[in-house]
Amino acid sequence: MVLASRSVPLSTPEGGTGPKDVAGLSVEESVIEVVDPSQNPSLTVFDRSDMQRLGKKQEYRRVFGPAATFGFISMYLCTWEYILVSIAGGLINGGFGGLVWEYIFTAFAFGSVVITMAEMTSMAPTSGGQYHWISEFSPPRYQKYLSYAAGWTSALGWLTGNASGYFILSTLVEALVEIYDPDWSFTRWQSTLVMIFFLITTIYFNTWGAKLLPGIEIVSVVFHMAGFVITIVPLWVLAPKNSASDVFGGIVNGGGWSNAGTSFFIGTITILFSNLGPDAAVHIAEEVRDASIVIPWAMVVSYFLNAALGFAMMITMLFTVGSLEDAIAASSPFQNSFTNTGSTGVNVALTLILALLIGAANITSLATTSREVWAFARDGGTPAHRWISKVKYNQNVPFNAVLTTSFLSLILCLIQLGSTVAFNIIISLNLIAFLGTYMLSIGCLLLKRFRNEPLPPARFSLGRFGLPVNLFAFCYSVVTLVFSCFPVSVPVDAGTANWGPAIWGGVLAIAAVSYAVQGRRDYKGPIVFVEGVRKEGVGLQTA
Repeated sequence: MVLASRSVPLSTPEGGTGPKDVAGLSVEESVIEVVDPSQNPSLTVFDRSDMQRLGKKQEYRRVFGPAATFGFISMYLCTWEYILVSIAGGLINGGFGGLVWEYIFTAFAFGSVVITMAEMTSMAPTSGGQYHWISEFSPPRYQKYLSYAAGWTSALGWLTGNASGYFILSTLVEALVEIYDPDWSFTRWQSTLVMIFFLITTIYFNTWGAKLLPGIEIVSVVFHMAGFVITIVPLWVLAPKNSASDVFGGIVNGGGWSNAGTSFFIGTITILFSNLGPDAAVHIAEEVRDASIVIPWAMVVSYFLNAALGFAMMITMLFTVGSLEDAIAASSPFQNSFTNTGSTGVNVALTLILALLIGAANITSLATTSREVWAFARDGGTPAHRWISKVKYNQNVPFNAVLTTSFLSLILCLIQLGSTVAFNIIISLNLIAFLGTYMLSIGCLLLKRFRNEPLPPARFSLGRFGLPVNLFAFCYSVVTLVFSCFPVSVPVDAGTANWGPAIWGGVLAIAAVSYAVQGRRDYKGPIVFVEGVRKEGVGLQTA
């Protein structure tokens, strides 16, 4: 039941009236609603206050509690699982010993980014995430353009990450078959069909089966923890072990770089990929009960816990994978460890567990990607934004956004049908896109702190440590963004080059065209809504 609907006069940076909402009504007519808590018990007083300050209409039932939110983040991270399937680049740039120190450095350095994002989430718990924070915290003259570019970059980053999850799952299915027939391998069309099959499965759990999603996240994270134990024990018990001196030795510069330092930082990119995405739950913020405190704590706890599990799994793999040369030569180094148990049954079981857990992660990936796309459409940032931003209330899902996200992911999967190299070029955008939005949002927050400008109140606050933590996080993001543009090794050719920067540039060019055609008219930036309620007296705190 709506008890009241207050009129909030808004103005855009260019002047004139405020934007229209998805139903075609003006913001003044519909955007802010005070909801009767007895009719909507999923809302806490903090949730109502946050939505009012952000100038957003509550369109979802808040069905994610602390356990489901923790599970959502942990399942997107899947750190110990992704360490197994993506460690090859670090073996070249670092070797066994280098990977150990690369992991320790990356886990704590990226932790500063996670903690900073947790604080920003507490300030502004909205499905928009980084592009919203950039809009709210950046200098007014740049907010519209920076947040629009960040919205496009973020959406494409999540989309390519979503497509890469289906690809990894198809390689695990292939690995299962190869256990029994080492000479057999997927053709591109077979691999693409497997990817499409898993994509369709995730669509079901994010639409008609969406009511099951919180429960799926809780069950999945239990199996995520159990799968870690089930995987690590037989490796330590059955597989032959490398010596400690081999595992904890010096840094190996196998990428042909001029110095070990460059090789080290390029190797950290492999580690970062396995720890990427602790902000996944930010994009379901409007579905989380008591979001301004639950999500920040879930982000921090799940990140560091998963980082610890990932480190333990990596050490286990380094001890059991065999020689460094054999590991680098293998198409899937983790299969060396599984094979070294000496049991085909164990190999199949461990690979199947890995596939099932990454499959569950793909369900989470589609959920968070579709919410990011939905939020950006709600603010007028995408073509067909009125259709994409509609919510199917009886299912509590942005149905059209899920379909849009799935269709775009399908297009990316079909690229694999023509060329695996081209597909890998496209998905290389994932890490660069994320780092770009992290850097911009943290940089805008840091600028406000330097200027001692007011910030929204945060229930998860870094207090006096905010400035140094933000500064370190920003510097780390800049350095890592630079090294994420490097190839794994030199010299390079068209197949081994890192095309991520070129793809990112292409995305920004497309965003510029989209802005000129549609965005300049429809997109005002989330700050327009915030500024409207700010005039109503919602307080800020000094940075």
